[in-house]
Amino acid sequence: MEHTASCKDQSIKTGFFNCLTEAYRCFLAGTCPEQSAADVASMIYSGFRGLVPGKDREGSPLEYCNENIAERTCIMSFVERISSSLTSQALPPDVTFYCVEVLKVLFEDMDLMPYLVYQFQAEDHIISHLAAKTASKCVYYLIHKSGTISPVWQKKCEQTFQSSPPGLELDACLWSLTDVSKNLLKGAHREFVMTLLAGFDSSLSALCSKLFPEEKKEMSQCVVDFTRSAHWGTTFCLMLDLLEVLTTSSLVCGPGSCLKSQRLTYHHSLALLTISCSSEYYVKKRVLLFLKRAVLQKVGEDWTSGVMASTQLRCGNWSSDMSMLAQTVLAAADNWLQSVQVESAAFFGGTRHIVGDESPNSDCVVLRAVSLILLKSIEIHIQTAAGSGMDTATKVHASLQSLWGFLRRCSFRLREVTHLCCWISLLFGEQDDDMMEAARALLFIFLHYRLSSGLDEAAALEAACASGFNPHCHFVFLLQSISFDHSILLDFLISAETCFLEYFVQYLKYLRDDWQGLKAACGGITVSALCGDKRLTLKDKGEPDQVESGSCVQRSDVSPPGERFCLPAELRLVDYESSDESDPENTQDPEVQLVASVCEKSTFTSLNVNQCESTPASLTEPNSTLETRAERLLQSHSEQTSCTNMSPLSWQLTGEISVKAVLCLSELREVVMRLHTKKLFPYNPSSLFKLLAQVESCYQKSSQFSKS
Repeated sequence: MEHTASCKDQSIKTGFFNCLTEAYRCFLAGTCPEQSAADVASMIYSGFRGLVPGKDREGSPLEYCNENIAERTCIMSFVERISSSLTSQALPPDVTFYCVEVLKVLFEDMDLMPYLVYQFQAEDHIISHLAAKTASKCVYYLIHKSGTISPVWQKKCEQTFQSSPPGLELDACLWSLTDVSKNLLKGAHREFVMTLLAGFDSSLSALCSKLFPEEKKEMSQCVVDFTRSAHWGTTFCLMLDLLEVLTTSSLVCGPGSCLKSQRLTYHHSLALLTISCSSEYYVKKRVLLFLKRAVLQKVGEDWTSGVMASTQLRCGNWSSDMSMLAQTVLAAADNWLQSVQVESAAFFGGTRHIVGDESPNSDCVVLRAVSLILLKSIEIHIQTAAGSGMDTATKVHASLQSLWGFLRRCSFRLREVTHLCCWISLLFGEQDDDMMEAARALLFIFLHYRLSSGLDEAAALEAACASGFNPHCHFVFLLQSISFDHSILLDFLISAETCFLEYFVQYLKYLRDDWQGLKAACGGITVSALCGDKRLTLKDKGEPDQVESGSCVQRSDVSPPGERFCLPAELRLVDYESSDESDPENTQDPEVQLVASVCEKSTFTSLNVNQCESTPASLTEPNSTLETRAERLLQSHSEQTSCTNMSPLSWQLTGEISVKAVLCLSELREVVMRLHTKKLFPYNPSSLFKLLAQVESCYQKSSQFSKS
């Protein structure tokens, strides 16, 4: 008898599962199942409750679905897909009506949500996470449909935040709240975001206090037992994801967003710095990358589609919060930089172990994150401190020295650098957006340092070189890294992926007032190259005029036998020689095609540079050919040989670098002008025209003065 009953129960379960499978297949095919919406909802509900369905239910024993994880997985996947498809409006009208009826019966008539959130505490990782995913889609659907937040789901998450230790249940609640909030932000439902987060304001603050270490201790004295829970690392990373959503909401939702939970990142910034020194490496890396996005004000940038409130419309505490974050970083900088440990770079097979005398390849992702956190904190401190003087200049100089000490300790390549200003190109060369952020921050820091240090122009530039933040050197190294190719600068100008336009305009304004500084920087770069790395040189005159990587080629037309001119090979951002050649019919005007392509694919959102008076008519007149202009520039330098104390080699190379720089800017001006004339440039470049023309004029005046 027992065997017969068992077979009957198994048969009922099989029939139940087959019915749901058929309904799921119809749903995927975009058709309605044969069963009614109420019948499908009843089968789903029975599966969640763990009751064996069927006509003979009253005489059937109770059995639980955890006997078959596959069945529970399929049931939750079905509900999740229905909710997601309804929200995205991706179903035919008749199927949409059918699915709406299924969810109405499940959540209004049968009250499914308590059984769904109960699965958050399932021992199986897959079931717990799938329950969180399903609940999130259902909660978002209900908000989208009726504007109401499920009280059962909200209560479950609140109670878990306040009382549960790190584990699967807490992970599920964190993931679920993050997903719902993120979808609301992406869907521009700002009023619902604030309503949702307001309900979790106190419980999230309590959770942060529980997860984060005690912040009153000094960095060097803080010894926190991060292993108190084997699950802490996973839970903390999920907390970081939620913190990013909370911080993003304060930037997206505008001045009305002033919840305490939205400011947790800033209030717990010291704890985050502490964790970046003491925790497991994957947690440390996640923390540093999160802090980098926070200090760059780029939290949520990859999933909000750039829908951020302007600075004037952000929450009322935004400025003070950013100042708090910067002050925390600078106050802890010395101990923090000494405590951060950087491991070797990870590969697909894991971390490579260094054998013998092989130099370690440091994790540049971490190095870049630490550098930008400190640089942007210095910039924010200068912007918000509203003060100047020797004290501020001294603090800035000391912070940069601490950063340089950290980089030399952690990076073998940077340890051997003789000219400190090239560290930006060496470290950020593989990441254009980070490199431009670093260059812009350092330019701002230098301009402030020059005013507050009390030094004259030459002394300020010399001190900046000693600490690696001379803006002229940074710009020359950037041009060298792209082989003085104006088309790469054009690509930067029309791209919305970096802050190059803002950096470029600010630098040109400074260069216009300090042309001699660029000339001195070219000389300094030449001397350091001649006295430093002996592996690299310029290519021979008969070859393409760009930096050679990997070998030394003698310049017979410039240098005597045995003398070489060396430039760092690592400064090459991309091997442009290896790129495929363009289609012959597209080679007439590649810049036009490049900008046309970019304009079709994206909308330019960077700074509009048309902030000055209109471009003089003379700037739009045709100029001489580039070859003629280059010959004239080089000739003007050759006439200055008797007026300089430089050796013929170093003099020639200094002049050649400055000529290449001016020629690159001149070519850039011409192509931008041509594109603007054809109405293919994505913004009004009139002010940019004027600045580039003024720089060329400064160069010509400098050459004439030297000859006289």
